[in-house]
Amino acid sequence: MKQRIANISLVVKDYDEAIEFYTQKLSFNLIEDTPLSETKRWVLVAPPGSTETCLLLAKADGEEQLKSCGNQTGGRVFLFLNTDDFERDYASMTANGVKFLESPRYEPYGTVAVFEDLYGNKWDLLQLKNYQ
Repeated sequence: MKQRIANISLVVKDYDEAIEFYTQKLSFNLIEDTPLSETKRWVLVAPPGSTETCLLLAKADGEEQLKSCGNQTGGRVFLFLNTDDFERDYASMTANGVKFLESPRYEPYGTVAVFEDLYGNKWDLLQLKNYQ
């Protein structure tokens, strides 16, 4: 049997502001932006070089979903952005106004720093010692 996670749904307040954040601040690629109805779109973004998993930017539908924007995991780190060059990406993201919640840490497994997306979801920027 072969399976993989193709997309991870991320609840957003607005498609266009989310696309702008991910493509301009994090340098992700816009993979697809297809209208499905007057209010829904199929929007996929992914980091450069990513071929397996995309983020599906899903606009909140109603108050309950809107409450989860920025807190999809109850305050824990939600997503892990692995990189082959921590210093390059940390400098670029900082220059682009991405909010880091800590200075880089050098752990036995690699270099890491927690940052927030535009809604407050926590991410790890992470260069593993054995990243390929």
